[in-house]
Amino acid sequence: MPKPLSSLFSREKPQTLSFEEYYRKWFKTLKKTHLPLIQRALSSSSSHTLLYSHIDLVLQHFLAYYDTLDLATSKENLPHLLFPSWRNSLEIPFLFLGDLHPYLFINLLRSFLDQENRQETEEEEEKNTCRVVVVGLDRPWQVVMAWKNVSKHLMNHIDQIECGLRLMVPALTGRIKKIQGGFLGRIAEDWVDDSDGKRERIKKAMEEEMEEMVSVFMDANRLRKSVITEIISGLSVYQAALFLESLAQFLVGLREQEVLGEFKRCNIPIRDK
Repeated sequence: MPKPLSSLFSREKPQTLSFEEYYRKWFKTLKKTHLPLIQRALSSSSSHTLLYSHIDLVLQHFLAYYDTLDLATSKENLPHLLFPSWRNSLEIPFLFLGDLHPYLFINLLRSFLDQENRQETEEEEEKNTCRVVVVGLDRPWQVVMAWKNVSKHLMNHIDQIECGLRLMVPALTGRIKKIQGGFLGRIAEDWVDDSDGKRERIKKAMEEEMEEMVSVFMDANRLRKSVITEIISGLSVYQAALFLESLAQFLVGLREQEVLGEFKRCNIPIRDK
């Protein structure tokens, strides 16, 4: 007796190595090992060589995550990777195709520049009112001054990355719409068709859609890896360390129970028009 068509849409978790388990271990290493490591390096007078080694260690930790995510990607696993159950309600808004939106990395980088511009304005105002504010005493002078007088070369580098994102992200979104539109069109056509082979045609359409979605998902991962790598390649040693520290702090912060609890307790009133 043939299986019902509803069985084709089963979301039963495949019996493979759980990526959720890998992510929990990866996150624990990021929080307990790599973040404290780079924070200590930034708060001490570490040599460039030592700081470079710490930067590479943290960078490779992020890149290894996306390499593993690629290896876990298959037609069977894709539904669970696109809608990861291990992400909490604070993390979900920052996801694009199952993981961090590529814009997040460049926006995080931009935040350093925006913060520096604000500090310069505040310092100028403090001078005008004859007051002095001393910041960053817990870190070496080179770290505190890392974002002062950013070079034109770096600004051009950031602009180029953003330009690439403005092309690639809409292209990925367009591919998704095209895949879904084609799939729904084929399903609608076959769903009302009572001829022989209906089940096989629907199954084939689903398999082809999943193959195409796997390709899009992996391209999104490559884009994320590329953006992180391109950002680090254009930064100085202190800038790169601060960026990776901030990225790690952001991910850790989204999973802090106190922050998550505050988010869950936040009630937004519905206003009548």
